[in-house]
Amino acid sequence: MFFLFGFGTKQQDLGPGAVRTCPRCGNTTQWAQVRQVKQFTAFFVPIARWGRRRLELCGICGTAVEV
Repeated sequence: MFFLFGFGTKQQDLGPGAVRTCPRCGNTTQWAQVRQVKQFTAFFVPIARWGRRRLELCGICGTAVEV
């Protein structure tokens, strides 16, 4: 019997975010908004999702800040 399953994090782009200064790299730029979800899949179909978060990502270094 062959059973294919997986566990991972999925990110969905929500468009542009606020203009802010990054605490890590110090650059001021427009950040990107994303929704992050952890999920369990079986045969590439999501079975369970949890840990939903909205984040903004720095366009220069990729630092994430929870919104």
